Amino acid sequence: MDTLITLTDMGLYCPQGDFYIDPWSSVPRAVVTHAHADHLAWGCQNYLVSKQGEHVFRARLGWQASLQLLPYGQTVGLNGVQVSLHPAGHILGSAQIRVEYQGEVWVITGDYKTEPDMTCMPFELVHCHTFVTESTFGLPIYRWQPQRETFDEINQWWRINQREKKASILFGYALGKAQRLLAGVDSSIGEIFTHGAVERINASYRESEVLLPPTEYVSRAAERKPDWSQSLIVAPPSARGTSWMRRFGDHSTAFASGWMAIRGARRRRAVDRGFVLSDHVDWDNLLRVINETGADRVWVTHGYTAVVVRWLIDHGIDAHIVPTRFEGERDDSADNQENDEEN
Repeated sequence: MDTLITLTDMGLYCPQGDFYIDPWSSVPRAVVTHAHADHLAWGCQNYLVSKQGEHVFRARLGWQASLQLLPYGQTVGLNGVQVSLHPAGHILGSAQIRVEYQGEVWVITGDYKTEPDMTCMPFELVHCHTFVTESTFGLPIYRWQPQRETFDEINQWWRINQREKKASILFGYALGKAQRLLAGVDSSIGEIFTHGAVERINASYRESEVLLPPTEYVSRAAERKPDWSQSLIVAPPSARGTSWMRRFGDHSTAFASGWMAIRGARRRRAVDRGFVLSDHVDWDNLLRVINETGADRVWVTHGYTAVVVRWLIDHGIDAHIVPTRFEGERDDSADNQENDEEN
């Protein structure tokens, strides 16, 4: 049966509107949920993205890219199909894509979370007939504690390291997670420094009027900074185990991710501490959002698709797995979403 959205070898496609949603490679017209590399293809002729994410998209695509900027909640017509973008709460500028044609409504979430985040607009529930959801953490073992508890743990770890004369190196993805960490920690504890990949994205967030504490690029501070023992250094996971780390002397490492909820994940990441902080929806809120959208059909992608689909079918919901070329944030990935080279 023909549907408003179909799955092609280039990803999700709307035939009536003649556009792709988060395409897997370059296409004439892409409607994009957010700027992580597993959702953003380079080389498209035209991109429809959220106005709130303009600076982040520019940082990723360059100024030569043709961006059509759409504020949250406003609607644009594409060949008679009505398209609007709504906050997904994942990172700055992330959007759910609402597609309507002849009374049929689809919502494609991209990645999303429901917990408030000081660095981006909060998730907005959008009612629809068909809901396309991620399932990155789609297992019952993934239930997030309140983020304030996690930030308290990070602050305590930093203070302990200061007493022990150790630099505190905190790993988080360069786009989104790093800025959320910076906004959430207690900057009165000490100076904060950043890897170049993080600082470049910080500039995009500041241009977007997101409040972040003062930070300084590590390489710029290195000549005047013989002692890092009181400092917090925020870096992408790809910096772990590289020569870049040697300058800090005695140090403690930590990784902030939803994967830290799993026993053994910290050991696999070879870090001293793991802090559970995810920019994706957890199990309970995944099921709650699906229910509250009122959707009578659910497509599940990115993650533990089989588990989520089986649960939904067992509870009387028409649910289907949607394969993807990219699995996004995975426990065994080495920061595969980010461009983390140090310049």
